[in-house]
Amino acid sequence: MIFMPVKPLETRADLAFLVKTFYARARAHDVLGPIFNERIEDWEPHLQKITDFWETTVFLGKSYQGNPMKKHLDLDHDLAHGLQQAHFGHWLELWFDTIDTYFEGEQANLAKERARNMAHIIFMRIFERNNKK
Repeated sequence: MIFMPVKPLETRADLAFLVKTFYARARAHDVLGPIFNERIEDWEPHLQKITDFWETTVFLGKSYQGNPMKKHLDLDHDLAHGLQQAHFGHWLELWFDTIDTYFEGEQANLAKERARNMAHIIFMRIFERNNKK
């Protein structure tokens, strides 16, 4: 772990550090790691896109172009509908812990709140799709 004093989450560089650090931890996670490591071969473009996403989400920028819902629905399909609520719980736990280790303040709290909302909405959409009768 890189030691840094806790500071406000203020810039794109902060987000890039957060994303890079988070995904290093996620890739090493016993449950999440295989999901990421088996699907993403070129990590730099992925980290850039995710940083764009969080910049748009937290700082209300316009750098992200994509559809995270579709990406997660496709991922669930590729996993034979194996994405479970526990996966989202692990993801949130790592995301929150990474933020809390390095950042504080309003934008850090917003990044956690937006992640919580996103995880809930995406999981519920997956659940609804997989349980249609």
